[in-house]
Amino acid sequence: MDFFTADTHFYHEDLLTSLHFSPRPYDNLHDEHAGLIAAWNERVTEHDRVYHLGDVAMMNHVRPERHANELVAEILEQLNGHITLIKGNHDSRSLFKYLNNHNPMLSDGQVKYAFEDVGCIVKANHHQFFLTHYPLIFGKSQNSINLHGHIHHNMVAIPENINVGVDSADLEYLSVAERPTWGSPLTFTEIDTIMQRKHDDFAKRR
Repeated sequence: MDFFTADTHFYHEDLLTSLHFSPRPYDNLHDEHAGLIAAWNERVTEHDRVYHLGDVAMMNHVRPERHANELVAEILEQLNGHITLIKGNHDSRSLFKYLNNHNPMLSDGQVKYAFEDVGCIVKANHHQFFLTHYPLIFGKSQNSINLHGHIHHNMVAIPENINVGVDSADLEYLSVAERPTWGSPLTFTEIDTIMQRKHDDFAKRR
């Protein structure tokens, strides 16, 4: 099964109190990390794939860089499944190189990590999903959907763009009962619901 997420920002303590981003439901990094790991592992199994659309962690304050990479790897090793990492603006090539050099083999005989520098395309449910960190603007499209991160609590005001970040405003198209635990990677079913409701919402505004 495939899942989608972005903007976990592990180790980014300032996000917990920033006035420029939506509040995160934790007071400290220890609890936030534990919550994100638990939310991920509640629904992702060892053989599932999670597409992480950038900004895994924020490690600019940690030196040396090798130590920062080791800390991020320790977090990612606790997350179930195969992870395709799409590079965000806070993800270094050094991190991707480190993970590639320390890429564990899972029980299905496949390595844990795959890497995409810009993005990739996944076809499902008669749609092409363009997976990127930064939002793409296609304009009106019948079959092309951009799943992205980067803009946190904001949304692109176009139905063809869906923000899958952990603090995305697009999550508000799911009812409280439908919404997964904060920080959970999203399923195709949840994304499809968001797509339909966002489309209907913007159709009313025309």
